[in-house]
Amino acid sequence: MTEATTSPEPSTGQREPVLQVRDLSVDFYVDGQWYPAAVDVTYDVRPGEVLAIVGESGSGKTQSSMSLVGLLPPNGRVTGSAKLDGRELIGMSAGTMRRIRGKEVAVIFQEPMTALNPVYKIGFQIEETLRAHFNIGPHKARERALELLRLVEIPEPERRIDSYPHELSGGQRQRAMIAQALACDPRLLIADEPTTALDVTVQAEILKLMRDLRTRIDSGIILITHDMGVVADMADYIMVMKDGRVVERGTADDIFKRPQHAYTKRLLEAVPHLGSHAGQEESSTPPAAPTAEGQTPAKVYSGELQAPATPGEPLVLTARGIDIVYPGKRKNEGFKAVENADLDIAKGEVVGLVGESGSGKTTIGRAVVGLLPVASGTLEIDGVNMVGASRKDLQPLRSRVGIVFQDPGSSLNPRLPIGESIGEPLFLHRRLRGSALNTRVEALLDQVELPRHMRNRYPHELSGGQRQRVGIARALSLEPTLLVADEPTSALDVSVQAKVLELFQALQREHGFACLFISHDLAVVEMLSDRIAVMHHGKIVEVGTAKQVVENPRDDYTRQLLAAVPVPDPDEQRVRRETRDRLLSGLTD
Repeated sequence: MTEATTSPEPSTGQREPVLQVRDLSVDFYVDGQWYPAAVDVTYDVRPGEVLAIVGESGSGKTQSSMSLVGLLPPNGRVTGSAKLDGRELIGMSAGTMRRIRGKEVAVIFQEPMTALNPVYKIGFQIEETLRAHFNIGPHKARERALELLRLVEIPEPERRIDSYPHELSGGQRQRAMIAQALACDPRLLIADEPTTALDVTVQAEILKLMRDLRTRIDSGIILITHDMGVVADMADYIMVMKDGRVVERGTADDIFKRPQHAYTKRLLEAVPHLGSHAGQEESSTPPAAPTAEGQTPAKVYSGELQAPATPGEPLVLTARGIDIVYPGKRKNEGFKAVENADLDIAKGEVVGLVGESGSGKTTIGRAVVGLLPVASGTLEIDGVNMVGASRKDLQPLRSRVGIVFQDPGSSLNPRLPIGESIGEPLFLHRRLRGSALNTRVEALLDQVELPRHMRNRYPHELSGGQRQRVGIARALSLEPTLLVADEPTSALDVSVQAKVLELFQALQREHGFACLFISHDLAVVEMLSDRIAVMHHGKIVEVGTAKQVVENPRDDYTRQLLAAVPVPDPDEQRVRRETRDRLLSGLTD
């Protein structure tokens, strides 16, 4: 494993490469200057092999790959060589590239909702790809589209073929895009962050599908990702990029077990590893139920006694049998998103709430901060009954409950500098102004480790990690007793995520707020949480300490969820994958 200037490592196979890239460089023209995005990138991809290109945002991994098929923006240029089965792609005419793109080289994009045309049904889009490259009629094209949808295991393909993209779930849209990409049996498949926004169970299914397809059509695959668990699950070879350059390359075993470059080591160290944070000593007997006034008796989930992890502390949140219903339109019945849910959070306790998209976890989080009404049951937050409460009743609670949203870019006002966004709650609730407000905003910036001079910048001028720190500072500005964190790190690179999570832990210890941490990333939840609650189809199916839920899950769904989490170790991941396949076959028998 050496620096990027060396030639690519030879494959153990003897087959000729599908793709040969030599000294590929990508530059962008901005404000009168050329800025490099990728410099002297060299690699080979052989049939049936997966090359993973890893690195943080801005490392050049996506732009170097998009340049192969002529998908750079107008201000981009590419130099060097990239040969597909001996034909030079760099400098190829637009007409010739159109004939190759889709037929011989296909791309699975990161966000299917923006890559699929929203005004056409998915079946039509697959048929269009087929008819653009082959001389077949509409009837044959539809038959082939149906065959591809069955191949990617979309449920009810005969019905879904006539669905629009917005009518499908995220996992189904990703499957439809994969079906379109594979329509012409391409020689090379470029998968750009194909599972970033997916739940772990859907991600596991998509990765299984890609492994099966690699064997079936013998394509070379370039996998672009920052998820090292996915890399461990899929990759034969790995290329690590930083600041546009390849800093290390080698087999999956080499990179994971014998990394040489300091950046590769940092990248691997930043990855949360499921099972590595729940090892602290705990009593095998659940803590006794608190009986003091203001506390709650122990609870029963999945037949086992559970109690708050901090039984000596008063409860900040108490939910009993809550139902949350989204009203139906016209004559349609409402949709019950959460049913008969019980949950407790004690002062200073972090409770992780996990589950797939649509399980109801975000719905609970929004109800906790008063953004959704509770249809039935009881929900008390810091002594305030939320059920049936008016807007005026909830006003005093606004200063005691904070929320950190999943996407800080859309939750921050784009017209306000971040200093004003952080100070706004202090002005509205504490009536702070002038020097007192400035001092408090600067202290909050210090706490989230942002330079004070950034207070005058706007959200679009900050990176994703910096915007998330602003969101945390704003949520903590009023020193809440309860904080709801809704997927606060899901869109961040692993190293940035590690820094934000480390900061979050430090702030939680310093301020002592109770926290409902909502995520589908079990490794992150395990690292932060005292207890974990698992949701499935609107119901809480299991609650326990982080150690118990991760090491000894009691519900079948929890076992399935844990088995789907990829870990950054190829050998361990292989065993986990086999275990998951056995578990799923047992559940479906």
